[in-house]
Amino acid sequence: MKNLIFIVCLFISALYVSCSDEDHGVLPPIEGGGSVEVKDGKVTVNPAEFTYAIRNPMKGLREFFGPGYDKVRGEYPYPYGSLIKEYMQWNMLEDKADDGVDKLIAYSNHRWEGVEDINVKVIPRIYIVWMEPWHGGYAKNTYTDNPDDLNGWHWPSDIPGQVYSEDPNKAITGGYFVPSFQDRVKKLVEKAGEAWDNDPRVAYVEMGIIGEFGEQHDPDITTYWPAHDQPNHVENRTWVPGIEKVLGDAFTKAFKNKKVMVRYAYEFKDYEFGIYWDSWSADEEKVRGYEEMKKLGDRWKKQPIGGEITWNWGSLAKYKSFEEVVGNEATRDLVVQQIRDLHCNHLGGITWADFNDQSFIPNADMLQRIMGYRFLLSNFTYPTSIKQNEPFTVSFDVVNTGSSPFYYDWPVEIALLDAKTHQKVWSKTLSGAKVSQWMPGDNWDNTKKEYTVPAAATHVEESLTLDTNLDTGDYIISVAILDPAGMLPSVRFAIQNYFEGGRHPMGHIGVNAEPIYYEVKSSEFMDMRLDRTLKYKLN
Repeated sequence: MKNLIFIVCLFISALYVSCSDEDHGVLPPIEGGGSVEVKDGKVTVNPAEFTYAIRNPMKGLREFFGPGYDKVRGEYPYPYGSLIKEYMQWNMLEDKADDGVDKLIAYSNHRWEGVEDINVKVIPRIYIVWMEPWHGGYAKNTYTDNPDDLNGWHWPSDIPGQVYSEDPNKAITGGYFVPSFQDRVKKLVEKAGEAWDNDPRVAYVEMGIIGEFGEQHDPDITTYWPAHDQPNHVENRTWVPGIEKVLGDAFTKAFKNKKVMVRYAYEFKDYEFGIYWDSWSADEEKVRGYEEMKKLGDRWKKQPIGGEITWNWGSLAKYKSFEEVVGNEATRDLVVQQIRDLHCNHLGGITWADFNDQSFIPNADMLQRIMGYRFLLSNFTYPTSIKQNEPFTVSFDVVNTGSSPFYYDWPVEIALLDAKTHQKVWSKTLSGAKVSQWMPGDNWDNTKKEYTVPAAATHVEESLTLDTNLDTGDYIISVAILDPAGMLPSVRFAIQNYFEGGRHPMGHIGVNAEPIYYEVKSSEFMDMRLDRTLKYKLN
């Protein structure tokens, strides 16, 4: 067999089955392609690209649901959903300084119950004030008695509330400005780190705490930018002196494993945090948002850039929905340009979108494809047969055609599967595969719709040893990226070779024998849009 050249075209016809509109809508079937070559005892597989968007963890279209007033979608998990933002009220996490971390953990468990079963991660943001009373806010929602309601004010009971003055030059007392506030912040963040830094449900952490919605304005973190409500900054009114260092130091100390994101790129310059820009594509924030984020240079390579499209504000107020924003060609082009240019990982604003809107589905699919990472795999090479306790080499190439990296080094698994049942019978994780280093391109040319610095192919090659006594015969070799929480397949490659459960079958391989054929039949592949089985484990 060593001198045999065997090329087989893999014609993949999509499973354009009668499924929900949320899965397919008006998207056409997937066209086939791909090849397998056998030469000199080695098999090289070049899978065809899976051309549509993928529900992958920690990227893409991000949901948000306000407890008590937003209806949670019935779809599983959510359309393209792998991320959900959770606004966490300070007084529900900790009401007094001597409250233990157990209270913070218990409330987190209550709010995030079951997310692991639908393979969803959360982005928590601690906040105190939803809207200030002088901006029309109120202490408690009047149309729901849900104790988790986000509206109103959520000061801990041992911090007195704010006293506002109509005099624009007079300080506000209470709240953010009491002498004990900053020490309480340090203790709260320390507890949050204990609870969340190793919690597999947490994707990233938004700093929050200060300002309306925890968006770090009203009051501001610094005086770098003019005050929101008046022309002049006033200490202890429009900004909180010293809070930038308190927060920066506290979050840096508390979160060694999770990525932390802040609201504005022009603040926390002595720290390396990600950014949650909550006004993507709004003309009013082009200078303060987009241009300041551009100044961060290569920050995106290590820290996530995200936020939301606030379609009911500023230049986007003319639109009545997220669907209308991306349905307009010029605005959609701006959204795409900013996603690519700023290397956006995820965007919210879609909570109320209608995924049964047939005209919206192609736009949603496109946005999900370009946001975050998208890994194309090629040149997967392995020996035609292997033996127990004898090393063999597996290699492949990966190109990230998305906009951002994957920010954590999750393990890459090579597995042997039973040829009939597709169940794993042996596996190893690769010691040299660094998923966080699979970078996209850079320097977006919006005219040509391409990165002028193309994404480089990453070559992964490693020697493995079959250290299990398997029966002589035919097996399938597969590749997968595992969630460390349970070591289950989670991140999917954008290829058509796919089995239910998250593994990508590459070809047949023999143990102590040569297989009769090498290609995996296309009829065995599953359209990964239909897979509802992915999950992770908390313990």
